[in-house]
Amino acid sequence: MKVVIVSALLAALTAVTAISTASLNGFDPNQRAMLGFATGASWALAVAAFLVLLRIGGRAAVVLVFAGSAALSIAALVGPPNLSNDSARYAWDGIVQNNAISPYANVPAADALAQLRPAWLFPSPIVGVGGIRSCEGLGIVSSHTVPAGDLLCTAINRPQVPTIYPPVAEAFFAAVRAFVPTAAQYWPLQVAGLALSLATTALLVVGMSLRKLDLRWAALWGWSPFVAAEAVTNAHVDALGTFIILAATFAATPVLSAVLSRKRAVLVGVGIGLAAAAKFLPALAGPPLARRHTLIVGLSAGATFALTYVPYVLSTGWAVIGYLPGYLSEEGYSTGSRFVLLSPLLPGLSATIAAAGLILAAVAVTWWRTDPTAPWHAQTILIGTALLIASPSYTWYALVLIPFIALSRRWEWLTVPVALMVRPLLAEPWEQLTLFLAAVVVCASMTVYRARMAGRGSKPIVSVDEPADGLLRKEQE
Repeated sequence: MKVVIVSALLAALTAVTAISTASLNGFDPNQRAMLGFATGASWALAVAAFLVLLRIGGRAAVVLVFAGSAALSIAALVGPPNLSNDSARYAWDGIVQNNAISPYANVPAADALAQLRPAWLFPSPIVGVGGIRSCEGLGIVSSHTVPAGDLLCTAINRPQVPTIYPPVAEAFFAAVRAFVPTAAQYWPLQVAGLALSLATTALLVVGMSLRKLDLRWAALWGWSPFVAAEAVTNAHVDALGTFIILAATFAATPVLSAVLSRKRAVLVGVGIGLAAAAKFLPALAGPPLARRHTLIVGLSAGATFALTYVPYVLSTGWAVIGYLPGYLSEEGYSTGSRFVLLSPLLPGLSATIAAAGLILAAVAVTWWRTDPTAPWHAQTILIGTALLIASPSYTWYALVLIPFIALSRRWEWLTVPVALMVRPLLAEPWEQLTLFLAAVVVCASMTVYRARMAGRGSKPIVSVDEPADGLLRKEQE
């Protein structure tokens, strides 16, 4: 009966996801409320299904996790990106590279690249009354070509600035676009996002099973409406960095031996470096993996990260820095206005300095207190803490947090992506501050509670994981 209930809930979740993805678009102000309602309903269905899943054991649980993940991911494919146009830049960078041009060399609005522009990314202006030309369409922005200054309509955000994405992400964009015609729109990257989402589910299930963790918690990733929307529908490259750093985490926790060899430590470092070169944020999951062989892991991570830039530096020089400095300034990190928790208390740049200091302190503490055999507890706390402090305006930055919540079963840290999702709906700074403080209280309270349960003092900041096979056997009895 429990299997039937979960199946029905997953079917409803899949239906809601498919219908909302196909018919609702967040770029349309008139549809945002309905899209928000559909998102809330999806979360309610996913939570209900997960709570019932925890009462199911054996192979049925594994089948449900995979089936639900596949169904939800496919449902998320049925419409174009509806919350973000980042994948338009991904596609453009891939197209440019496949024409033997560095994505760091020119801005999308550059006249030098005019012959590469597909109509779906750069639609023609609409000629209105009096011959006035304008840009129309959901997600289409108006810009001007460089240097001619002609009107340019495009689906790419910030078409006047170079790309911000690091080399592994750029190689991924080129690989995805290499096998499809230029006219292919968003679906290649969405399919790639689906593949990464399912691969992450599979990696979680296999890795958790080998380490005797409760693999039913892999559903936190596989059944998440948040993951379906951000990794598949909106095809954020964060899913790539998440998969790589999760693989590095499992490489750092050998199944057959409690000892991390030097060769494996190099492999872990390579994984951290590749993840950071896919999207910088996954690097936060690295310090807990360096508790053993810190120097080897750190050097191999740094060397790998640097080497990924070499081909682009050789062709483009220091322009590979891209729009990163401008992005940090635009988002308010250089002025200290970005931080929901700190900006109301500290003026200007002092908030940025305080945020950097707090994040570095969190890195040091979690590295020191990490249990190397179960680093996911420290990874969850470190990534979640950094997101709360930095308070980015983009929800998908929290994708990398979800697998580690699944591994550690520290459910309270789900309040972090929820806070990032709700924040844009709150206009007043005090409302945003209240929201983030609530998340801090929930996460801190549960962390203290878990520490007390595990025993204070000599024990690391982890809880004891109950073997998954034991849990599943209990449900079968």
